[in-house]
Order: sequence, then structure tokens, then C-alpha cells
Amino acid sequence: MGKRRPVPKKHVEKETTAALPRRNFLTKLWFGLGLVVLGELVWIVTSFLRPRRSSTPEGDFGAIVTAGPVDGFTQNSVTAFPRGHFYLARLEDGGFLAISRRCTHLGCTVPWMTEDQQFICPCHSSAFDIRGAVVRSPAPRPLDIYPITIENEVVQVDTGRTIRRSEFRPEQVAFGHGGAKKG
Repeated sequence: MGKRRPVPKKHVEKETTAALPRRNFLTKLWFGLGLVVLGELVWIVTSFLRPRRSSTPEGDFGAIVTAGPVDGFTQNSVTAFPRGHFYLARLEDGGFLAISRRCTHLGCTVPWMTEDQQFICPCHSSAFDIRGAVVRSPAPRPLDIYPITIENEVVQVDTGRTIRRSEFRPEQVAFGHGGAKKG
């Protein structure tokens, strides 16, 4: 076994000076990444705490939707309003119901089947009549409805307020001045 050679001082200084810039670079890199994470955290918290915009564009879900004039809807018909997420049913007696498109069983979108004169759920075959009442289960209750106002013979639906119902009742129907009842 031989003796170990002494390392000249020049080589020792080079190794320590080379390690310092690398260590400084990594320190600065971690500090910079920490600032980025902190900035993102502040952005997320302020986005969460900032109040939402309360204005909903006309005709969109959650707003007052102007459906149209009373005379524009034939009796015993259903008109879809996709942006408002509802159907406007004009009943045989001239009254109106704004019916939700969501099945009360599991929330699937329920289409109106003109040939069957029913809303039939594609997920589990629940069926509802033109008033939204259950004709065939497994749906536990009628389709939800939205409040309707008829001003100057123009039908307006408030999609911002859902009415959950357990049965169909005649007072849920809205009538214009030319209808059988006034509501």
C-alpha cells in the first residue's frame, strides 16, 4: 500500500468554488419555484372568495326566459327551450306549465316524444304525461316545474327557481287572459 499523495491547494479551491455556484443556482431555483406556488395559491384563494357575476344572459338557464306570446303556442303542444333547460307545455285547457328536462329518478335529460305524447326517460324508461305527472316508474315523483308569469299576453319563465313537486295540482298551471282560468 502506497502513500496517499497530497492534493495541491489549487485543486481543492476549484472544487469548492465549483460547488458554490451550483448550490447557489439550486437555492435560487427552489426559491423561484416557491414564489410561483405561492402566487398560484393566492390566485386560487382570491378567485374562490371573489363574488360570482350575478347577471345571467337573457334566455339562459337561471334567468327569466321570455318564451313568447300566448297565441304562439298551440293547445296540447310541447315546445323545447334547450338554453333554458325546460319544456313549455300548453295544455288542452290553454294553461301553461314550464317543465324541467331532468328526470326525477336519476337526472337524465327527458325528451318529449310527440308520437307517444309523453316524456320518456332514455335511462330507465320512466314516462311522464304532458303535465309532467308519472305514467310509468321508476321515477318517484312528477317532473319539476318553473314559475311562469304571463304579462301582456307574453309568457315568461323563471328558470332560477325550481319548484319540486310531489304531485300535479291544477293551481300549478298558469293561464293568460284568454285562458280558461286566470292565474
